[in-house]
Amino acid sequence: MNSSLLQLLVLAGIAVFLVLRLRSVLGSRDGYEKPAVPGSSARDRAAHRPDFEVIEGGPDHDIVDHVPEGSPAARALAEMKRVEPSFGVGDFLGGARGAYEMILMGFERGKVDELIPFLAPDVYETFADVVQQRQEQGLTIEADFVGVRETALHDASFDPETRRAEITVRFIGELTSVVKDAEGNVIEGSPTAIKRQKDIWTFARVMGSDDPNWQLVATDE
Repeated sequence: MNSSLLQLLVLAGIAVFLVLRLRSVLGSRDGYEKPAVPGSSARDRAAHRPDFEVIEGGPDHDIVDHVPEGSPAARALAEMKRVEPSFGVGDFLGGARGAYEMILMGFERGKVDELIPFLAPDVYETFADVVQQRQEQGLTIEADFVGVRETALHDASFDPETRRAEITVRFIGELTSVVKDAEGNVIEGSPTAIKRQKDIWTFARVMGSDDPNWQLVATDE
């Protein structure tokens, strides 16, 4: 066997080895497959499937999680968000929860003057009159807030001309409350008994205004 033939056999063996090695690393294809399009992604390919449907828009869950879709309250909330895009219903309810505790405890403890920025004038006057009557009778209230058991959006309205928004919220709060006379005798309540209180409060604000505070404009039970 001459040297040229020997070299050809060696090269052929090396070629077979490389082919087998590549197949073990890259795998093999059976039948004809279209090559992948450069730059295409799984999303691009899925978008061209006959059964693939792209859904745009949809309900605003920040609204429909709290009121029925298409209801007057839902439309009012949508208008509020249109006028003031930074407004969020969930954020509002979180703030209302904190305001409920602050206002309720301020009223119970007779510190209504601290609540003036958060109360409509007529609501403030009603609260102040009750506190004054207590003082005239020599009554004091010792109250501690336990927590809010429930916060739920009850209703909403919006005036497009004035941009005034009103949102009514239902609260169920828990607190302890003791009423004492001028001598310090307990005449109502208990420092250990938790009282559950239900309130329906309406807050109002002009959307898009510089003042971020919502005011309590009405109370009900």
